[in-house]
Amino acid sequence: MRVLITGGAGFLGSHLCEALLLRGDTVVCADDLSTGRLSNIAAFTDNPKFTFLQVDVSTGLTVPGHLDAVAHLASPASPPDYHRLPLETLAVGSRGTENALRVAEENAARFVLASTSEIYGDPTVHPQNEQYWGNVSSIGPRSVYDEAKRFAEALAMAYSRSRGVNVGIVRIFNTFGPRMRAEDGRVVSSFIAQALNGDPLTIYGDGQQTRSFCYVDDLIRGIVAMIDSSESGPVNLGNPIERTVQELAEMVLDITGSESAIEFHQRPVDDPARRRPDIKLARDLLGWQPRVSTEEGLQHLVDYFRSHAGEVSAAAGSISGAQFEGGPALSPQEPSALALPA
Repeated sequence: MRVLITGGAGFLGSHLCEALLLRGDTVVCADDLSTGRLSNIAAFTDNPKFTFLQVDVSTGLTVPGHLDAVAHLASPASPPDYHRLPLETLAVGSRGTENALRVAEENAARFVLASTSEIYGDPTVHPQNEQYWGNVSSIGPRSVYDEAKRFAEALAMAYSRSRGVNVGIVRIFNTFGPRMRAEDGRVVSSFIAQALNGDPLTIYGDGQQTRSFCYVDDLIRGIVAMIDSSESGPVNLGNPIERTVQELAEMVLDITGSESAIEFHQRPVDDPARRRPDIKLARDLLGWQPRVSTEEGLQHLVDYFRSHAGEVSAAAGSISGAQFEGGPALSPQEPSALALPA
């Protein structure tokens, strides 16, 4: 197939480019590099089946030649990024999604939207299944991302119903792995970078909020399966093993061998208390489930960060720790340090 991937130079987008190239597909990568990086796609720029277009998909999108599929991943996805780029985040979820849908319609191509578990908000249903409509603040600090993705889902389904576009929606839960930016503010990358730098691991809240962490290779297998299917979704893609943020911190300290302390800070606004995907639909419709354990995935990311020590060291002053899913903290609060037993 010939596949357009918007946001293809980002963390997930670059892995999707790589997976499709490895199986013989032709890939067109579109990215404005506002959060993506050329280094993520450097390994395939000489591949004759790979084309890079530096373009802001929110302002327009034209791709010469026929396309068989469009995977729309373009969007700031980490809290520091979408708080820094709030209007751009809303634009790529709305105008950018519509521009990508129009390209899919013009080519009679399969369209797959990378949505997010954030559409569930601070859930009142646990685990979260695709029938749950969510508990989201439309005016909170993180609404620029949550509502952009909710609108993108609505827009994609409107194109499906009114224009006949072959749409599929995946809702992505917390994913981690190589090519994450050390300073991106997500909890896994922040904890590992802090541990490697010998800095305290910052937990926002009491650490008992839960998340479910999926390794990037597993997540990409799910997206590829959705591209190849005719399912409309939405379909949850994530690891159903639920862990507390404090458990994650302790795992990172164990894997890195770091003696860093853990510090607790004020919990961010609208930070979800629990997050865990129900993946029955993914198993039934796509034959998909995670294969890589959290521990194995963490070791891969630790190895990657150790091989990029300069970047990790440079990120020391800008890591925002476990504010990875919330907005700004409610109010300043002095940290309390917890020294873990050896």
